[in-house]
Amino acid sequence: MKTFYIALLSGVLALANAAVSAQEPTRVRGTIAAFDGNVLSVNSGGGNNTAVHLTDKTVIVFTQPIATADIKPGDFLGVTSEKSGDGTLTALDVRRFPKPVNPGHRPFDGRDDQTMTNATVSNMVQSANGRELTLAYEGGAQKILVPEKAAISTLVPGQRSHLVPGAAVNLTANPGGDGMLTAIRIQVSPPASK
Repeated sequence: MKTFYIALLSGVLALANAAVSAQEPTRVRGTIAAFDGNVLSVNSGGGNNTAVHLTDKTVIVFTQPIATADIKPGDFLGVTSEKSGDGTLTALDVRRFPKPVNPGHRPFDGRDDQTMTNATVSNMVQSANGRELTLAYEGGAQKILVPEKAAISTLVPGQRSHLVPGAAVNLTANPGGDGMLTAIRIQVSPPASK
């Protein structure tokens, strides 16, 4: 009988763990394939589209393009950079945030050749290859070159009208019991110019 209760308890705990794991938010990145006003279809590459429901509680944030000159010392930035063999960091994407978010410097998406630096601008200088930012965070600082081709933006409140085919999205969603994802927060960028 004791063995039965141990097995039963183990089964209940396994189900509880599975339920908790199933409810953890999921991250989806890609390009909008379609949007019907309620369901977003996101192409994450490989030809597969992911359907994501929006609700009245879904937060939409738009990455409004800005000029390099709009960045000032004291601004908090999130910078995705490419790391060269000599360790030099060159910005691919620069985002100005209204408040600090997850400060620090780390690999981006588990890659050795890309980094994410979330930090405060402590210095800006013009170099031969573009503008160089010094970003400071607790325990360190990074110098990052910002070339002309880098995407530079600030986060502003977004609208469903920003969710157009071709726009890049980075979203967080909750999985439902039916397997359908429901968006918690969507960060959307303007479609790339052709």
